[in-house]
Amino acid sequence: MTRIHDLAGIGVGPFNLGLAALAAPLEELDAVFLERRPGFDWHPGMMLESAHLQVPFMADLVTLADPTSPYSFLNFLKETRRLYPFYIRENFYPLRTEFNQYCQWVAGQLPNVRFGTEVTALQYRNGAYELHAAGPRGPEVIRARRLVLGTGTSPSVPAAAAGILAAGGPVLHSCDYLSRKAELQARSSITIVGSGQSAAEIYYDLLQDIDVHGYRLDWVTRSGRFFPLEYTKLTLEMTSPEYVDYFHALPAATRERLNAGQKNLYKGIDEALINQIYDLLYTKSLAGPVATSLLTHSALTGAGFDPATGSHQLQLRHEELGEEYRLRTGAVVLATGYHYREPAFLAGIAGRIRRGPDGRFDVGRNYGIGAAANDLFVQNAELHTHGFSAPDLGMAAYRNSCIIREILGREVYPVEQSIAFQHFGLPARARVAV
Repeated sequence: MTRIHDLAGIGVGPFNLGLAALAAPLEELDAVFLERRPGFDWHPGMMLESAHLQVPFMADLVTLADPTSPYSFLNFLKETRRLYPFYIRENFYPLRTEFNQYCQWVAGQLPNVRFGTEVTALQYRNGAYELHAAGPRGPEVIRARRLVLGTGTSPSVPAAAAGILAAGGPVLHSCDYLSRKAELQARSSITIVGSGQSAAEIYYDLLQDIDVHGYRLDWVTRSGRFFPLEYTKLTLEMTSPEYVDYFHALPAATRERLNAGQKNLYKGIDEALINQIYDLLYTKSLAGPVATSLLTHSALTGAGFDPATGSHQLQLRHEELGEEYRLRTGAVVLATGYHYREPAFLAGIAGRIRRGPDGRFDVGRNYGIGAAANDLFVQNAELHTHGFSAPDLGMAAYRNSCIIREILGREVYPVEQSIAFQHFGLPARARVAV
């Protein structure tokens, strides 16, 4: 008889890897997780040597759900004999490379994770999902009663820049930065487009070598300034069950407006990095003018490539002045973020997915999108329904605890209901009948 798993996870990024780690010790939950890549590798193009997470080490795969888990970051440090050096470092924020190593360490221990296995089609038949997959075992069909989609996000390329990606000359998304850094530095000028942490890290990295290679370096953003990540403690309370409850219950139009205005809560730049950039600019300016410009309020409206000069021409609009201008550059780095893209294989189960009027997933408070109860869940595809906590590593263990509770019908990992000092809606004592 064909084996039917209780749960199949599609895609193994940090979120589904955390779910796999929490599911592994549970004998009553037969789970399998499939990933098309040959192994775990988290944003390899941005593994800059000094880059660190913007959340503390406790926001690892499991600790906020189960501090005793053998798959915790602290246990990883102990097993790799780095616990004391991390302690002496006195910094709660792991290096990004270190976090990637930790995730690879966890993935290597889990019996329920299969890499190099791509899901090509989905069907629902006889009470189970059928995942048509291709991998080391050849073509196969894997059956499961429930699914968790953790297929991640894809690089976002502005429509105005799409035409120059294949036109000639280096134009790349930030996800490919390290593999093409030497190619960039061989050009006479480089322009970075974007305003978030990745743009800042790349600018700082390239600024350090500007004298060695002699290129011009420009940083263009449509934002009005280089916004720091808002990281005060009362703001952090917005990554809480209470705020998710509050946000999810709001009208869709209100949620859209809030998401548009809250980007600096999760897409801003680390304050220390902003200061390091300024200090580096100041230091380099002692030897004379630095061949760099930081251009705010500037939206990219078009781009073209000139094969005669081998350069790109960026068309920009200063949104505060309402004026157009152009910038010529030898290379372009698009640090323009990521967006969720539905995998094509979902077409096979279209009738089992709940959607809102706008066609996007209608994600329930329990992270479910299934037409049936508790059989189809999403990871980091609920920004529009749950707010900016969706991509937050610190909320991943909470979300996974909720998903496991929904699947098993009991609370294996205690799910906090109330952790914030502040009220996001009306306090109970303020509800007075009129």
